[in-house]
Amino acid sequence: MRAHRSVLVLLLFLLFILQGAVLPWIIPNSWEMRIVPNLVFIVLLFITVYHHRHTALMLGLSFGMLHDIIFYGRIIGAHSFAMGVSAYLIGLIFQTPRAPLPLMMTILLLGSWLEDSILFGIYSIFKLNREPYNWELMNHMLPTMLIHFALGLLLYIPVRRQLEKLKNETHKEEKA
Repeated sequence: MRAHRSVLVLLLFLLFILQGAVLPWIIPNSWEMRIVPNLVFIVLLFITVYHHRHTALMLGLSFGMLHDIIFYGRIIGAHSFAMGVSAYLIGLIFQTPRAPLPLMMTILLLGSWLEDSILFGIYSIFKLNREPYNWELMNHMLPTMLIHFALGLLLYIPVRRQLEKLKNETHKEEKA
């Protein structure tokens, strides 16, 4: 079981590196401020649905803090809170171990919107937003949700298989 959890954390860390090192080269400069793909959060949503919401909460808090420290410096803890809480809430609502692809993609869209809305709320409290919510929704959140949808389709099969292996080994150890 520990080996599969280590693989999961390693996968998230590699996605974190990929998201910071490769994706900025792929996304055109004109899109930079509008689309912010978060590969780690996409996988966290898979973890919260197919594995367990508490695991997703802890990983969301941890990797969100990495996002805060490395990518964003305006408020330390905002992304940590948004990733952890949104993954937990999505897991609380949608914990279906065999969620089909259409449901998972709907969950991915909802989770992406929820995380961005939480971040918008935090930034609004500290008066760091320059634009109103409807502008952010149309120019930032919806394009990001579409990119998350496309990336979620690419990651669906490999991540789901890895999480099913982890769940099967957990059940075997519990029975032993």
